[in-house]
Amino acid sequence: MTETDDSTDWYSGDHATFGDRLTAAREAQNLTQAQLARRLGVRLKTVQGWENDTSEPRANKLQMVAGLTNVSIRWLLTGEGEGVQEPASAEEIAADAKAVLADLKEMRTQMTQLTARMGRAEKRLRTILRESM
Repeated sequence: MTETDDSTDWYSGDHATFGDRLTAAREAQNLTQAQLARRLGVRLKTVQGWENDTSEPRANKLQMVAGLTNVSIRWLLTGEGEGVQEPASAEEIAADAKAVLADLKEMRTQMTQLTARMGRAEKRLRTILRESM
């Protein structure tokens, strides 16, 4: 959970709507719209309306939404307070991608070494089997 000043906050009132914040909070909890609707006891179209900013929840549902998504009501309404983390920046994504690529390269090297080792073991086994016949 982060709180930053509104000039740089991705989810501030200047940059995001209630629907944007609701969508982010729902996705942070790995919930689909249908799952959230079911847990709230509302129709799917109701949640879709909230996320599309064509309607807003009543106070009791807003409180339930905040509880289910682990954010504050204030954050849902204004973008201030306890909410979800901002999306990663391009630089953070690039650094993560480089780390994954390095990990994949290391795995490929290990796989190549294991493949060669398996080939040698198979060759020894064939030799043993031929000699035993």
